[in-house]
Parts: sequence; C-alpha cells; structure tokens
Amino acid sequence: MAATFDLNNIQGDVFPSLPKKTQTFFFFKIVSDIDRFKQDVGRLVPHIATGTKVQNDRSKISEVKRSGNGGLLTVSGVNIAFSKEGLLKLGLNQNNGDKLGDSFFDNGMLSDAQTLGDKGTRKADGSFVPAWEPAFASQDIDGVILVAGDCRSTVAQAITDVKSLFGFDQSPSVSEVLTIVGDVRPGAQDGHEHFGFEDGISQPAIDGVDAFINPGQVTVPQGVVFCGRDGDTLARPSWALDGSFLCFRKLAQLVPEFDNFLAQNTSIITAGNNTLPQDQAKELLGARLVGRWKSGAPIELAPTADDPDLAQDKARNNNFDFSGDAGKVCPFAAHIRKTNPRSDFATAGLSDPTALTNHLFPRRGIPYGPEVTAAEADGHRTTEDRGLLFNPNPGFDPIIGQNADDSDRTMTGAAVGDVGSSLNLGPFEWVVSKGGAYFFTPSIPALKEKFSTGWA
Repeated sequence: MAATFDLNNIQGDVFPSLPKKTQTFFFFKIVSDIDRFKQDVGRLVPHIATGTKVQNDRSKISEVKRSGNGGLLTVSGVNIAFSKEGLLKLGLNQNNGDKLGDSFFDNGMLSDAQTLGDKGTRKADGSFVPAWEPAFASQDIDGVILVAGDCRSTVAQAITDVKSLFGFDQSPSVSEVLTIVGDVRPGAQDGHEHFGFEDGISQPAIDGVDAFINPGQVTVPQGVVFCGRDGDTLARPSWALDGSFLCFRKLAQLVPEFDNFLAQNTSIITAGNNTLPQDQAKELLGARLVGRWKSGAPIELAPTADDPDLAQDKARNNNFDFSGDAGKVCPFAAHIRKTNPRSDFATAGLSDPTALTNHLFPRRGIPYGPEVTAAEADGHRTTEDRGLLFNPNPGFDPIIGQNADDSDRTMTGAAVGDVGSSLNLGPFEWVVSKGGAYFFTPSIPALKEKFSTGWA
C-alpha cells in the first residue's frame, strides 16, 4: 500500500500550481556523464518548490492582496521534469519491470503530431514530418526546468542560480536547447489568453487533495494526476509514485485573423436579431465558439449577453451542466463543451463515470509573446509570435482543433437557437502548433533516490 499522500513529496506546479506573473521554460540536454549530472540534480533538489511550499506561498500572496497595499510578494518557484530521452540516459523506463507503462510517453509527441492535427509534410515513405520549431523536432530535449515568479527580474535571478548549480560558470552538465518565456497579460487582461478569453476557469479538483471544491467543479481521483494513487489504472515502478506526466505544447495564436473572422461572420448571429449592433454580434459569435464570454461567464447561464459578475463568482461560474440543452444554448462544438462534456456523457448513455473524469486534468497555461500591435489589428494579419504555452486536452473544436490538411472546417449550431446552422470556418486555423514534448515530473523522494546523488 502506498504511503499517505503528502504535499511535501510532490513538485508544486503539479499541485497547487506555481504562482506566476511570468514563467521561463528552460529545455536542456544532458551533456556530461550521468554521475556528474546526478550530482548537479542533487544540488537542485533543495531548491525545488514542493506542493507545501507553493501552498504557503499562495497563502502569503492572498494575505498581501487582502492588505490592499497593491504590491506583489516577491516569490519564485523551480520544478524539473524529464523526457523519455532523459529517463533513458538516467537508466530508467528501460524494461518491463521499470517502465512507466505509458505508450504515448514512450513514443513521444513527435509520433502523435499528425494525430494531433499539426501541420506538416508527408514523405514518399509515408512518414510525417510536422512543421515544428527545430528544437522540438530534433528530439534533443532531455528535460525541462520550469521557473515561475512575480516578475522577470526575480525569475532571471532564479534561472541564473539554477544554471550555476549545473556548472554554467565553468563546465556545465547540461546544454540549453531552448528557452521560452511566458507572461500574464497586462492590466485588465491578466488571466486572459491572447484571444481575450479568461483562461483556466474550469479546473478539476483532486479528490483528497483540494481542500475546497467549488459548486459544479468536477472531482477526479488522485491517480488521474499522480502515478500510483487510487484511480491510476496502470502498473507503475515504485519510483513513479506521486510523479505526474506533463504535456507541453507551444500553440501560436493568430489573433488579428481570429478577430477578423468574427467581424466578417456576424450575419449568422444578426440573421436572428437584426437589431443587434455589430460589435455585440461579434462578441456573441466568439462566445458561442468558445462556450464562454471573454469575462469567463458561461453562455449556458448567460446565453445572449455577458455577465461579468457571474464570471467572477466561483460559486456559479462552473455550476452548470448541459442537461436539457440539445445545442441551442451552448453548441455541441463549442470549445468548453468539447473539452468538458459534463452531462452529455450520461445523456448519450455512457454511464461509466471514468469516461469523463479520466479525460480531465489540471492545465497550467500561460501566454507568450507581445500584445497585438495597431498595424496587425488594422491589417488583420499576425506578424509577431504570440500564443499559449499549454497543457492541452485533445479533440477537435473551433478554437484549438488543428486540421492536418487544408480542407475547410465547419461548425454546427453557431446561430443562436439553431442547432442545424452551419458556419464555414475555412481552412485557415487561428491556433497553430509550434511543437511540444511529453515529460515526467518525478516526486521529491524519487528525485533524491533515482535522479540524483548526494543524499544519505
């Protein structure tokens, strides 16, 4: 029987999530001998932000907010995760008795690129080469160090400190493959992704871990998130206990093009209400594609007009399902209904509750890239690289559903009250994958016992 679950044993971005105004992802390749690398990981371990540390940091942040002084608490957190290549170099995940048992992780995201709908080229031999950034396509990434904090200077100092632990001031044990920086958006857009929608509202609660569960919030077994816990259906090696898989995707967002599409297709909204102003019709169309207004208010509860008060009310903003709604209020194809069908599974006669709960997992997205420029907005064309660093849910929808070929995409039910209406989304996508990788985030005991040396 596994030991009692303990937040001291897990890395804090898995739960409860590193507090962040900015976050740096440092992707690395092991270049020294493994003994030297494990010594350096041993030096890193005391600096890892555990679940307990992050929980305490979040309590302190809440106290500062309640004080009303308007300042930010200086805080940073470091976590580390390893790719399949990194585990193999460490002598882990190599045989039947030691394997994590996850075929997707073993095969790598590159082999899933076509299934995920990423753009690319099919070669004469039948192989598929995704149009990824070279660093992700190279498969040279052995791991990633995540550093989050209250501002860029805090995180930059933490990155410098981490690099010194790996010998960057002399002879490093790792080389930098790629560094990506993400930042929350400024001002009132804090918490919103680049399309303008509030992000991360519908997170699942973890049974026996989350102290408070909001009305309507789905609870998942610990084993959906943590290896070796109740609900984990696979046999795992002992070192995997309380570890967690991390799926990283870099998703570019073509904001001017998305905004222009909404503006050019408001007729599907105004056909049923020709008195609705153009700007309101545009907002309503966007809300029906996503399933929520930009404020985060669900259209299931606010079908024709935004309700910011509802959006901010945690007792209400997730307290709904789709029972009795055959797609008239919230389209079946809307982003939130695709990624979390709620009562639709039961309505369709799928009585197994794990069909839904095993599909949901915590998401840790943060935007990257600059705000949309005036020139981009005026020209309806993206020239700057911006988007979301995201742990995604699979499945086609009008927002994040990638389409590997150039055929037109369509969405039914975009018109208010008309489930049979069809909206041609065209072949052009507003979210484009730049690549990614699967990682395993070990527990603190595993980091000490299997991934490092120097511990008694």
